[in-house]
Amino acid sequence: MPVTWYEGIVKKITQVAPEVREFHLEIPALSTFDFKAGQFITFDLPIGEKRLLRWRSYSIANPPNGSNILELCIVRSEDGPGSHYLFDEIKEGAVLKFKGPDGGFLLPEIIDKDLVFICTGTGIAPFRSMILDINNSGKAHKGIHLIFGTRYENGLLYRSEMEELEKTMPGFRYEFALSREEDWTGYKGHVHQIYMGQYQNPRPDVAFYICGWSNMIDEAVENLLLKLGYERNQIFFELYG
Repeated sequence: MPVTWYEGIVKKITQVAPEVREFHLEIPALSTFDFKAGQFITFDLPIGEKRLLRWRSYSIANPPNGSNILELCIVRSEDGPGSHYLFDEIKEGAVLKFKGPDGGFLLPEIIDKDLVFICTGTGIAPFRSMILDINNSGKAHKGIHLIFGTRYENGLLYRSEMEELEKTMPGFRYEFALSREEDWTGYKGHVHQIYMGQYQNPRPDVAFYICGWSNMIDEAVENLLLKLGYERNQIFFELYG
């Protein structure tokens, strides 16, 4: 099946954390860009000759809403040529070539389990899409627990939005851990302490979704499977590097 490539115009760039920007991408060839919450798009960037160097994938951070504008939450990675190009070369009005949507990091059609979303950094992007999609559509769901980890308080992406949802969205909880904020009085360290403490007794009615860097995912999967005793079919993850 041939791949369809689109041109997206960068309509807005917002600095949302010291090393994180939100890019708003409009697809003028389409009135609606159809995707499912949790999916990603892939840019073809002029940063190398081989496909593996040029193609860079980013999760869609906004929910499906019938528009042709996508929101992408991107961190400048020290060893990421794609993010350096986007941060250093791309300005509002620039045109980017991309394909998608792709990805199977999706929620089931019928949500019959409590959902625990575990993420670090920009790994929150697909979860924001999922949570807003559930909230906006009024879809039936059980409890939703978002557990987010970052280094410093100024890196808490979408904090005010999540705190507002905690007040207005039935069954939604938001907690976070900071690993390097010295005077922090809340959870200090990594995200693992939160779910390890609150889900230490295995339950069949809970599903864990994990998104972030590979080391965090590896540790979380090992904790859930080997230390807490959850089943493999209760754990889903999306790798960010």
